[in-house]
Amino acid sequence: MASTDTQTEITLKGSVDIVSEFFFTAINSILYQRGIYQPETFKRQSKYGLTVLTTTDDGLLKYLGQVMAQVDSWLLNGDVQRLVVVVSGVDSGETLERWQFNVDLDGGSEGGDENRAPGTNPNNTAKNAASSDSKKSNKSLKEIHGEIQAIIRQITASVTFLPLLNEPCSFDLLVYTKKDAAVPTKWEDSDPCYIMNSQEVKLRSFTTSVHKVDSMVAYREAEDWEL
Repeated sequence: MASTDTQTEITLKGSVDIVSEFFFTAINSILYQRGIYQPETFKRQSKYGLTVLTTTDDGLLKYLGQVMAQVDSWLLNGDVQRLVVVVSGVDSGETLERWQFNVDLDGGSEGGDENRAPGTNPNNTAKNAASSDSKKSNKSLKEIHGEIQAIIRQITASVTFLPLLNEPCSFDLLVYTKKDAAVPTKWEDSDPCYIMNSQEVKLRSFTTSVHKVDSMVAYREAEDWEL
């Protein structure tokens, strides 16, 4: 008897959980692959049919937990437009890489384009989209995880095309929200940290029945004297 891949309707909360878990996994993968934190501070886990690396650093876990809790709240209200991981040189202060994850709801996102960042580093739009998407054919969780797996593989393979980071680096998280999103007092407006004359590589995307996430990385090309 042939096996079937059961399709279950993805709720708004379920979609938020999927997107949030992807963000957490992608951020950890970037920090590991780009050497922002020492490799011994990561542990191996099985996720999306892959072995992924997640941090064991208490300070980083606390920081990511606080950020993702707020991102979850914004996602539930349909306020998130994109999440950006900014990698900067500690000595130069320059933005070296900018990993961008765009979030769209059914019908596209509307409104402003405010970038927020936590103060320190150690509406019903989404509900309407979820209601609208219930009319569409549902994707199985296996299909969604397969699409996410492809993105994580690309992040892992990024070391083959990204320039070496020749100085100690730090990272920041930026979250672009709608202008009318409620913002906690500990969060503040941030510089977008664009890279002048950057090279860009578009990565794969994934969709649930509520959200679509597109991925890309922009980076500063190494000068001849840096090679």
